[in-house]
Amino acid sequence: MDEVLVSIFKGPHSYTGEDVVEISCHGSPYVQQQIIQLFLRNGCRMADAGEFTLRAFLNGKMDLSQAEAVADLIASNNEASHQIAINQMRGGFSSEIKKLREELLNFASLLELELDFSEEDVEFADRKQFSQLLNRIQKVLKNLIDSFAVGNVIKTGIPVAIVGEPNVGKSTLLNELLNEERAIVSEIAGTTRDTIEDEISIGGFGFRFIDTAGIRETEDVVEGIGIRKTFEKIEKAQVVIFLVDGSWLMIAGKTLEDFRIESEKIKNQYPQKPFIVLVNKKDMLSKEQLTAINKKLSTALLISAKTGEGLEELQSKLLEFVNTGVLRNNETIVTNTRHYDSLLKALEEIEKVQFGMEEDLPSDLMAIDVREALYHLGEITGQVTNDELLGNIFSNFCIGK
Repeated sequence: MDEVLVSIFKGPHSYTGEDVVEISCHGSPYVQQQIIQLFLRNGCRMADAGEFTLRAFLNGKMDLSQAEAVADLIASNNEASHQIAINQMRGGFSSEIKKLREELLNFASLLELELDFSEEDVEFADRKQFSQLLNRIQKVLKNLIDSFAVGNVIKTGIPVAIVGEPNVGKSTLLNELLNEERAIVSEIAGTTRDTIEDEISIGGFGFRFIDTAGIRETEDVVEGIGIRKTFEKIEKAQVVIFLVDGSWLMIAGKTLEDFRIESEKIKNQYPQKPFIVLVNKKDMLSKEQLTAINKKLSTALLISAKTGEGLEELQSKLLEFVNTGVLRNNETIVTNTRHYDSLLKALEEIEKVQFGMEEDLPSDLMAIDVREALYHLGEITGQVTNDELLGNIFSNFCIGK
């Protein structure tokens, strides 16, 4: 059938911690299928999604957050998401959580011990040290929770909506950014009837650009639906690029004041979103017109979507909206929604314990909240787990990993 290399990995030194046999064959899909069918006919079965990594977790080769990082590493499509997944897979995040949990567990044991001697009214847990620990845990949890805002956009890509009137060059800009003919470009206004999305990496970060239908008054039903979708995409975007056609300066009735009013109108609708005004078709403007634009629209960037001029400046501007410092400082960044949810719940329980300390509540009441905090921290690393949770996590893996 084929000439292959058979490698034997003896447990516990394999990926799963078990004895593993690996067959390296030639890349023909036909050969691969024939070998798989040969094994199936001889009593083997296909692996479930993520079964190899699940076995590695169950055999103690990695904790649950490291196992999830394997899936993130496979799915990473830019430098930033790859770096975060590698750091998590190496145990940076889980070691931080385990250390906090271990310290909290020591104090929890002392609180539980106090319950056994409740009649003697003794305190084994030093309240001052316990308060300091709670404050430190609260600070760490808040930093991790705050990092999710950065981590989530790094993992999923930062959505950027390109908006403006019809025929100002939105589709041309998208094509130039992607370096491919992704959107149809036409001189006919209103060509884009639906949103078009694609992602590129800028400075190691993923940006998902959304080309939208031109905003204008229209009686065309289909175009009207596209314009409604434009505003829906602006709502979901994290950055808005408002594109205007600089060549309209040559047309009677269009002035720089019109440009300013149009951009302010959109900006005021979404005051919380970073907003970039782009003046397109720089290559068609005279020096006098360029000077006038710089004076009237001082914050606008001048570009040519056709030639690519000014796009490097646009990319630099987009990177300003990303907190790149946390990556450069090698800080722990949370990208997983499940981890984020567990951190929020753990923080809530820690704050309950702090309240109990301030109000001098009995040890048995505080012990309940401490146990809940330990539970939620344990959920992250897999020290606390159940079959349903594992099923949900590993069902998202690919077959064979």
